[in-house]
Amino acid sequence: MTPPHLQPFVLPVAEIEPERAGAIDVYRPVEGSAEPLPAIVFVHGGPLPPELQPSPREWPVFRGYGSLAASNGAVGITLDHPLHSTADYATAADALASAVDQARELPGVDSGRVALWFFSGGGLLTADWIGGPPDWLRCVAASYPVLVPPPGWDVDARFRPVEALASAGALPILLTRAGKEEPGFAAGVETFTTEADKRGAKLDVIDVPEGRHSFDILDHAPSSRAAVTQAMAWVTRKLSR
Repeated sequence: MTPPHLQPFVLPVAEIEPERAGAIDVYRPVEGSAEPLPAIVFVHGGPLPPELQPSPREWPVFRGYGSLAASNGAVGITLDHPLHSTADYATAADALASAVDQARELPGVDSGRVALWFFSGGGLLTADWIGGPPDWLRCVAASYPVLVPPPGWDVDARFRPVEALASAGALPILLTRAGKEEPGFAAGVETFTTEADKRGAKLDVIDVPEGRHSFDILDHAPSSRAAVTQAMAWVTRKLSR
């Protein structure tokens, strides 16, 4: 039986074969552009076993997101980061920062127009970017994210997206929320949205009422496809000149 993480991406998309550049895979639009293009960096979740194969950037869902970004006129970037336990967030954050630097330096990428899109347990990594975002970061998106460490997760206090909202300024943030989320994760999402509202953060929310955690893999339904399409449209609008 195919494991859940290797199920097909819910949205039909013409798959593009990426260029491998060390730790990152690069998805470029089929039709080239004379102008530098924005980049979307997709950040997988975890913790995941270090021996897990294939690694996340080879999963159908991230190959799908990378191809979808390219089909929408952006350069899609996927990566493998070393989030293997809850003690590894700082190491994973360093790997992500290096991957973002590498992505911004790629030929044909507009280094001033970058979006970061986080998934699942990668959501705690948003704290570094929400808290005092750089000028070139046009937006942050998060799909079914972990935004507060649930009980039993011993995570460094640096990775607290709720507290980071105090320094988010005008950064646009998109949250895609699963209606059938795991209760511990859902409580953290509720805490985050409440704090965002209190602080007047620029937060938009897409709801998938019947969606489960990882709905873009597990729930092949019109509502899932609509949510992914809507989220990608939101991100690409924020990346426009």
